[in-house]
Amino acid sequence: MKVMQQTAMAPAVREDAVRLARGQFFGEGRAPEAGVSPLIVDSWLRCRERGMAADDRAEAEHAGRLQLAEAREGNRGLLDYASGVMEHVFEQIRASGSLVILSDPQGMILHSLGDAEFVDRASRVALQPGACWSEAARGTNAIGTAIVTEAPTVVLGGEHYLDRNGFLSCTAAPIRDPRGALAGVLDVSCEQRMHQRHSLGLVRLSVQLIEKRLFEAEFANHILVAFHERPEYVGSLQEGLVAVTPEGHLAGANSIAREWIGRRVECGGGASFAELFRQGLGKVVDRAMNSSDALIRLGLRDGSEIHVQLRSLRPRFTAFGSAQAGEGMRTFAAESSPAAVGSAPPVSAPAPVSAPHGPITLHDLATGDAGIGRAVDRARRILGKDIPLLIQGESGVGKELFAQAFHNSGPRADKTFVALNCAAVPETLIESELFGYVGGAFTGARKEGALGKIQQANGGTLFLDEIGDMPLGMQARLLRVLQERCVTPVGSVKSIPVDISLVCATHRVLRDAVARGEFREDLYYRVNSLTVTLPALRERSDIRCIVERILAAECREAGLQGVWIGDEVMRFVERHGWPGNVRQLQNVIRVAVALLDEGEREIRPEHLPEDLFLADPVDGGKTPPAAHAGPLVAAASAALPLAADAPPISAAKRLDQLEIELIERVMREVGGNLSAAARTLGVSRNRLYRKLGRAGGVS
Repeated sequence: MKVMQQTAMAPAVREDAVRLARGQFFGEGRAPEAGVSPLIVDSWLRCRERGMAADDRAEAEHAGRLQLAEAREGNRGLLDYASGVMEHVFEQIRASGSLVILSDPQGMILHSLGDAEFVDRASRVALQPGACWSEAARGTNAIGTAIVTEAPTVVLGGEHYLDRNGFLSCTAAPIRDPRGALAGVLDVSCEQRMHQRHSLGLVRLSVQLIEKRLFEAEFANHILVAFHERPEYVGSLQEGLVAVTPEGHLAGANSIAREWIGRRVECGGGASFAELFRQGLGKVVDRAMNSSDALIRLGLRDGSEIHVQLRSLRPRFTAFGSAQAGEGMRTFAAESSPAAVGSAPPVSAPAPVSAPHGPITLHDLATGDAGIGRAVDRARRILGKDIPLLIQGESGVGKELFAQAFHNSGPRADKTFVALNCAAVPETLIESELFGYVGGAFTGARKEGALGKIQQANGGTLFLDEIGDMPLGMQARLLRVLQERCVTPVGSVKSIPVDISLVCATHRVLRDAVARGEFREDLYYRVNSLTVTLPALRERSDIRCIVERILAAECREAGLQGVWIGDEVMRFVERHGWPGNVRQLQNVIRVAVALLDEGEREIRPEHLPEDLFLADPVDGGKTPPAAHAGPLVAAASAALPLAADAPPISAAKRLDQLEIELIERVMREVGGNLSAAARTLGVSRNRLYRKLGRAGGVS
């Protein structure tokens, strides 16, 4: 709560408060009275006890290429399951001057993805692979402090112990392995002025997804028991997961399950399924086999009940009968996805939205907008032909999605689609990533070598995103591959034939880059055979359809059903300028779904990120003025007319103070009844309670 209070301040107010706190701590040698959270103060104290100076300019130890390669190899499992999630996170924040970072349990950065301009500035303070960002090495920072506290951490600007890191805004959360031990840290960093208040929620959700994947991989040969007290949460990131052996022993539990079960289960300690539930595993498997409903309601030893789903991540799982498992145990083949469970929306609510199932195609993208329709039609005409496709458009318009749809619509649909972001891979690694290498090609190389993206795409499609940011040296090598249809891995003299369909994308004007000498002219004509330009979201006429599809996808990920977007929010979405394009819209909807309280199904203004309203208008004044006042103020203003004798509200007052005054007024009207106040304001009871908590309560 303290950390969130700090991030909720207006930037200028927060900076002044932190500056005052630093003066008290570093200048006067006393604990700050306010301005920073106790978490930050505790970290500062630890750094001071180590003898670290705030103006220390000494370079901390940085791993060499071999050490980094060994660290990456030692954390191969974490990298494999976190990399895809990191790429997804980066897609949501691309072009915001940000960096997505994965570190090991000691704070060494293993992998990072980021916007080129921020990657360069971050490298000046060694925020890059191979650098250790423990507290001992870098002072107070989100990665190192999250390791010490074992909790999600936000460190903004001057809250960093070292002066030189004061330009950073960092949000991190620890990743736990299936046994509960620290496996690493996921972090999103950017410049202080670019900090987004919803970054913490995005990082925490991403960590939950990584932990779930690690757990499922660790116990792939076990029966997985997914459970939750509410049936609609089974299948979401909020579900508990327990791994059970064929004999009914509990082999492991995820963090949610460990917290829920408490001291009743010791992972790997020999506890059994029957000790936790009233029924043995064999009988439960029989019920799962014979019931059309994948969810089973089970009684617990403490008298409560829970909703359970049995899963096997393999196509079929054979469990052999035992005394504990029961005679009825037989071959079990449960669905890996949850059954459709959940309460129906009210009769007056819009019908739940749906999205296309299976791989997305060009046909799915044609949703009525003329600009997208032209791009789809042009791309469809070269399907199956040896003609490279170049996709242009602003960051966030969905260039990679279009490339995937192009691949899935052609004769190579059953082959591999391989993507490489040329701007996100460090220049020192892009050569081996693209062309591959043979064993022993360089210090730290894997002894068996590695296939590059070009070879991985053989027979399928190679998508080079942000090709305009590819180094000139790599451009020459890529041109040779395209001309000769052969690739030579790093450290090899042997050329390997390849057959690829090439799709490239860029937000730059390549013709201008050629004129500046930043892009090879011969490569430009090779990749520019057919160009399609995707319109920005603010220029599209099919925004409602896009919103519905994104909402459906996010609800499936969260295990929710029957969610819809309220009319006020939909009107705002259709009129907003969306500087971040579809990526920003997707992130907003993801946050809105995450902020829904239990039982809520309508997305209203209070579920949207508040910085969306507080930012400078970018839509030509089309956004309703009430929306810019913040979700709660807008809801309260509409729900509660001001009394005739109510004192006037000064325009100079801060928005949060306006919110508190409106809440106080409503609370007096309803005699202090929290539920009645929430209904009057049009917000959830939990959200109103959080507002009251931040304000220290109201009388």
